[in-house]
Amino acid sequence: MEENDLFTDTKPLEIKSHIDNLTRNLIKYCDYYHNKNESLISDEEYDQLFRELEELETHYPQYRWNNSPTNIVGATPISKLAQRQHTIPMLSLNNIFSNLAIDDRLIRHKELFQFNRRIYEKLGNAPEYIATPKYDGVAVNLTYTNGILDSALTRGDGFIGEDVTLNIKTVRNIPKILKLTNPPKLLEVRGEVLIKTADFLNFNITQKELGIKIYANPRNFTSGSIRQLDSSITASRPLHFFAYSIARVSESAKLNTFLQQLMYLKDAEFDIGENWVAICKDTDELIAYYETTFSNLNKMPFGIDGVVYKVNRIEDQVQLGFVSRAPKFAIAHKFPAKECESQILSIQVQVGRTGAITPIAKIIPILVGGVMISSISLHNQAEILRKDIRINDFVLVRRAGEVIPEIVKVLLEKRPTNTVQFTMPTHCPVCNSGLIRELDETIIRCSGGLFCTAQKKQSITHFTSRLAMNIDGLGEKLVAQLIDNKLINHVADIYKLNLEQLEELPRFGKKRASNLINAINNSKKTTLSRLIYALGIRHVGESTAKDLAAAFGSLDKMSTANITELMQVNDVGIIVAESIISFFAEYHNQEVIKELMHLGITYHISKSNNNYNKFISGYTFVVTGSLTNYTRDDIKAKIEELGGKVANSISKKTNYILVGINAGTKLDTAHKLGIPIISENDFENFLVEENS
Repeated sequence: MEENDLFTDTKPLEIKSHIDNLTRNLIKYCDYYHNKNESLISDEEYDQLFRELEELETHYPQYRWNNSPTNIVGATPISKLAQRQHTIPMLSLNNIFSNLAIDDRLIRHKELFQFNRRIYEKLGNAPEYIATPKYDGVAVNLTYTNGILDSALTRGDGFIGEDVTLNIKTVRNIPKILKLTNPPKLLEVRGEVLIKTADFLNFNITQKELGIKIYANPRNFTSGSIRQLDSSITASRPLHFFAYSIARVSESAKLNTFLQQLMYLKDAEFDIGENWVAICKDTDELIAYYETTFSNLNKMPFGIDGVVYKVNRIEDQVQLGFVSRAPKFAIAHKFPAKECESQILSIQVQVGRTGAITPIAKIIPILVGGVMISSISLHNQAEILRKDIRINDFVLVRRAGEVIPEIVKVLLEKRPTNTVQFTMPTHCPVCNSGLIRELDETIIRCSGGLFCTAQKKQSITHFTSRLAMNIDGLGEKLVAQLIDNKLINHVADIYKLNLEQLEELPRFGKKRASNLINAINNSKKTTLSRLIYALGIRHVGESTAKDLAAAFGSLDKMSTANITELMQVNDVGIIVAESIISFFAEYHNQEVIKELMHLGITYHISKSNNNYNKFISGYTFVVTGSLTNYTRDDIKAKIEELGGKVANSISKKTNYILVGINAGTKLDTAHKLGIPIISENDFENFLVEENS
């Protein structure tokens, strides 16, 4: 996007709204990628949106969110594994791209030349680079004490990672004892855990033969493998580790270059991917490395999505320094989107939570970027007509990194004579209800509502999801199983389940049944915003649910609000307001809500429509360390409920840092910036004093 497109003749409120939307979406995409092993958009599209946000924030810093993704490395760890502070933050790398379709070399690699020029201007001389592959796996930090593997952490959010020590010790090619004559007292090694492409394919073949789970892609497989609570499961997986840097070493005098670090790791018997490491003297050699690696991508034994360039001399690295979330001395040069051919076998339709009917192309399975793809969303009838997609057509399928695939185009020159045009059905394929299209919408929907089993399954799955009622262990497959076995019919039935019913289900022992019942009971105490979001009101997402909760303070007041009152809430327009009114006008929905309350669902009811606490409202908090009486989600919800904000990183705009047990580097930063430090007890006093 050109600068003039972004900043000319644009109203400030429109800019703020655009920044807000970009930030919300990027936070969501990041959370799904890091915590759910799921990509909602391509790496390429994420990078484009990220860079657009960076540019907007540079020109309009007053609209930048405190927890903007441009300040965050990954996502907050959410698994049940123990969490620990990184001694040195695990930062990510900034990205550059090349357009290989452009003939002009300077334009094709424009961003690389700009990166090199910045380095040259800062150092005053031409640097030497080390080029390596950008592994498409899961980053971990290994700590060795006196030559013995002591601990292993995932990247997490860059500051706090998950303790995966027991699991990492089962990865066969990771040295448990350093193979060095005089091992250092302390060594922190950083690298990537992954599964090689051939091992991944063979593993999935075995899984299929056994009739059990097929993994979507190597990265998701790897992430799930090293985050297991049972290390024996990790041990059964063919994982591999590539070391790519040293974070700390107690005897570092002799390691004056990055290449020396890599050779030191090689001497310790780490796999450094030596065959793919290159010394590059200038941009010509960097380009040659990039283009050669890209042309040999299919020959690589593991997945990569680009290459990395790092200034070789450590002294130069120190001089170049860092930006907020990345080093200035290194860059990731990403590859363009990957494309493969396949053939459409059939086009089927899928019914979503809101009844949306989505056509899905079933294709001959193909491996694109390490992911086996067999189904592709075609979105709607208009998209099918626009691309002239037909059954039996040969098509070009694209994916970049971790992404939901798309059909780029039909290969008309290969179109067979037996193609069949697709038309949308007139009735729902699940419940046979009529299909309708609302005014100004391209989406066709099933009119069956919760009578439709497909919608029912999706609605209940949404209700139990992490951002909603957060019932751990009750996912899509189990919801479908419970419905099919007639154990639940709507969301309130979840709270009527008992141990005996669950234990009778296949693969359900007493322990699993007990854990699920506990998770269900724990979900009864929630927040109003979570409950509103869980109800699945059309057009009401997580952010709007929070705004509605803050505005009305109770479900009763919200359910009886008129359209004018609803439209006074932030980001609620006529469409959202009408959707809310329609939802609460439905008798079935009112009955389900009453039943939920009767079954013990509780949430905090505000004393007034305007939550306010003079010690909290309008102030920005940063939380660090483990709290006694609150989880991170709880404390964030409490502060936001009372009009405050919670940021992930400290800045001059931070008003308080709330410190728990084992506080990390944020506490040191707060001391340096003179930011007031409060304890959990101080925070509780804020609440007491306000009410006294």
